[in-house]
Amino acid sequence: MRLHMFYHRFSLLSLSASSPPHFLSLIPSRFPRLRTHRDPRIQLLHTSRKHFIHSAAMDASSRFHTLVPLEAVSGEKTVTRGSNGSLSNAHDAEYEDSALGGGYRLPPPEIRDIVDAPPVPALSFSPQRDKILFLKRRALPPLSDLARPEEKLAGIRIDGKCNTRSRMSFYTGIGIHQLMDDGTLGPEKEVHGLPDGARINFVSWSNDARHLSFSVRVDEGDGSCSKLKVWIADVETGEAKPLFQSPDIYLNAVFDNFVWVDDSTLLVCTIPSSRGDPPKKPLVPSGPKIQSNEEKNIVQVRTFQDLLKDEYDEDLLDYYATSQLVLASLDGTTKTFGTPSVYTSLDPSPDQKYILISSIHRPYSFIVPCGRFPKKVDLWTTDGKFLRELCDLPLAEDIPIAHNSVRRGMRSINWRADKPSTLYWVETQDGGDAKVEVSPRDIVYSEPAEPREGEEPSILHKLDLRYGGISWCDNSLALVYESWYKTRKTRTWVISPGSKEVSPWILFDRSFEDVYSDPGSPMLRRTDAGTYVIARIKKENDDATYILLNGNGATPEGNIPFLDLFDINTGSKERIWQSDKEKYYETVVALMSDQTEGELDLNQLKILTSKESKTENTQYYIQSWPDKKACQITDFPHPYPQLASLHKEMIRYQRKDGVQLTATLYLPPGYDSAKDGALPCLVWSYPGEFKSKDAAGQVRGSPNEFAGIGPTSPLLWLARRFAILSGPTIPIIGEGDEEANDRYVEQLVASAEAAVEEITKRGVGHPNKIAVGGHSYGAFMTANLLAHAPHLFCCGIARSGAYNRTLTPFGFQNEDRTLWEATNTYVEMSPFMAADKIKKPILLIHGEEDNNSGTLTVQSDRFFNALKGHGALCRLVILPFESHGYSARESIMHVLWETDRWLQKYCVSNSSDANANLNVVKNDDSQGGTNLDSKAAIVTGGEGGTNLDSKAAIATGGGGAETDHQGPEGSSTCRSLL
Repeated sequence: MRLHMFYHRFSLLSLSASSPPHFLSLIPSRFPRLRTHRDPRIQLLHTSRKHFIHSAAMDASSRFHTLVPLEAVSGEKTVTRGSNGSLSNAHDAEYEDSALGGGYRLPPPEIRDIVDAPPVPALSFSPQRDKILFLKRRALPPLSDLARPEEKLAGIRIDGKCNTRSRMSFYTGIGIHQLMDDGTLGPEKEVHGLPDGARINFVSWSNDARHLSFSVRVDEGDGSCSKLKVWIADVETGEAKPLFQSPDIYLNAVFDNFVWVDDSTLLVCTIPSSRGDPPKKPLVPSGPKIQSNEEKNIVQVRTFQDLLKDEYDEDLLDYYATSQLVLASLDGTTKTFGTPSVYTSLDPSPDQKYILISSIHRPYSFIVPCGRFPKKVDLWTTDGKFLRELCDLPLAEDIPIAHNSVRRGMRSINWRADKPSTLYWVETQDGGDAKVEVSPRDIVYSEPAEPREGEEPSILHKLDLRYGGISWCDNSLALVYESWYKTRKTRTWVISPGSKEVSPWILFDRSFEDVYSDPGSPMLRRTDAGTYVIARIKKENDDATYILLNGNGATPEGNIPFLDLFDINTGSKERIWQSDKEKYYETVVALMSDQTEGELDLNQLKILTSKESKTENTQYYIQSWPDKKACQITDFPHPYPQLASLHKEMIRYQRKDGVQLTATLYLPPGYDSAKDGALPCLVWSYPGEFKSKDAAGQVRGSPNEFAGIGPTSPLLWLARRFAILSGPTIPIIGEGDEEANDRYVEQLVASAEAAVEEITKRGVGHPNKIAVGGHSYGAFMTANLLAHAPHLFCCGIARSGAYNRTLTPFGFQNEDRTLWEATNTYVEMSPFMAADKIKKPILLIHGEEDNNSGTLTVQSDRFFNALKGHGALCRLVILPFESHGYSARESIMHVLWETDRWLQKYCVSNSSDANANLNVVKNDDSQGGTNLDSKAAIVTGGEGGTNLDSKAAIATGGGGAETDHQGPEGSSTCRSLL
């Protein structure tokens, strides 16, 4: 089970019981490639001209071919401000003039300076917790990085020159610090000997913490990067050198890359030395492209992108993804391991005697991504001897789209963390179809790596819900997790893996929507083998079995994280640590006293915590028992001191149907209500589905969390004197047998009305100057609000959204009914169908290479054309080379410029009464709403392609198809990640 904690600025990748990391690390998000530079494609329509703008000149300008130098549009000009941060007429005219031209633009300096602030380094603790790596990062990448050629194959994107995934971020340097006995950090020791301009990836510690392994690539003169090579660094001296003595051995990192087999040996995926040039695409195809379903199989798939298209693509995938495994020792000796294949994962056993090797093979598919291709799992010894095949799963094109549907056959094959070499896995009993009623639904099996002749796998546990993972402790204790999305139920079972006489029993049985009842997750300690198991805690003169539960501590006042000493047999608990709740927000990150085998003494407990406040950025501390003294180990500077004194408040209000709602209200530094009055306001949100009103109304987050601001965060407009309502909850509730989306529009509008009423009642938001925006599903929300609640907002900003649900006919977001099962819902939810109702200005922005399932770029293209066809005031910006989230500095700066221009022109300068036509709008809605019956027949043949999200939940069939990779835009892109 993986335990995830998402903050405003960083994501905690905590310890996994099934496949634990060998170290704790703050891992930055991947920068989402060199082709021809292009400007953003911009189309616009102004309703001030009462006719449609469509000309040959406009068509010709739909793709610009000139990159304007940054210095040419630096915007370093004197800006005269009006009240509440509005631009003067002169600057407004400049905005208008430049809006019609090509080239990338820069936002005002007050926004640009925040975005260009240097990022905090990522941190990585050694296995023994006595050293810390500072992994140094650059700021935003240039567009040239994204413009590099890439191959889109089977749901992944490959940089063929480097033979790795495209769009990878990287570290620029590694600093090693000793963690002193008093908790302070020793001086930095820089890893040296690297080539100039080294781009570092895949940093990992050896189990004895004496060496680091990582990959290195460098820029080449033609704007591309070299292939990756594996390097090793001595932790004591900081000296680095290539692992392979031969200069012609390169890393293949399309899937897995390398693993430590023992303290001096790595198993590496290398590019086969016999590989020639890439296959060439035939000038004349051998025949038509044919897909057939003459067997009448039922195959329903989401709108995956970047899929294989023909035999040439299949050959390309084999060419780039095929690896030759090589055993490489630190002394320079090498040994080939097996034969070349498309290896996807390498997993050594805890005792370092065996290794699980997974691979995919043909027949491939043109309708699903590579995670559903035929998969083979083999067992080898770590010295290169093949033992046996565990499974060879067939192509899985027919996984149902219903939530909790899974692949048939063995899945989640892993090593037990508490045993030297014992395997476990799970097999479905319902054929993988969540709609089939059966008991048990999943069975967990176990067997040794080399079972005796005739020995059958043993049954560890049977589950009636869907298996969710195991946290191992020892032969007497393990926790098994199961859950079911439709009911939001989650259970935690206690089992004794080594004793069939002890019956399993339920430890927790609750709704995962009910955050107030969350008891927390068990803390794990590291074993000598490098695995992670549940930490047992002993108290003086007490024989009870205790574990530590680390929880978010959700309360009606906000999250107050805690650490409980929990008696697993009686259920009694003692709170041994809790976050400050008056000023600070603190969390427990990891155990630092986990080097002792067996039970840990409570009086010798040592934990790593984080601490922050509304105005103080995150720092890390080590707290030691029994006195719980905290020692600060980091001192990161404030990333944007110009906003250090901003005002942040978590507010609560109520929807007209009684549902409690929350939001975070931000006001700019120095705001004085008496002097400044009501400000222009930006509302930024992302809807969520719930099964109960009580759960929907619960408070999530903390009022004391640091206001993290990412490169595209709405909080940037605090620097422009806006009020920001960040993340107002917009729950879409379907209680009992009701489906949430059947009342989507009604609940969406009601939530927005409540939010607008609250900020206007407080006097901080000007009722005629409230803009709404969102990313991905938040963009979908924005378009719907402008269509169905135009009385609330003066304009909207929609980034990377999907607007026509008939283009996602086999489900979207958390909707798992098909278009043909819920036609009215699909049509009513689609703002595309209500394009004739959108009268307020709307800015559409989309990445030209969006690979997220559901949010094809054509969604924005067609929505803009529909709006234009009804004379709506709209603007479409297509960002070359960008994916679902935006990465390049040029793109991000231009997005901010577009957004700021839109807000200044249609929000700050708005003088019309937003509520003037309220009655007319309501009358129109009641009399001329969407005619579902008449429109349904028009749209059932939607033209959605078969495209793929590289991060789609390929094993479940019902994954979050449209969930934004970066999370709701109200959350910032990470500055530091653990």
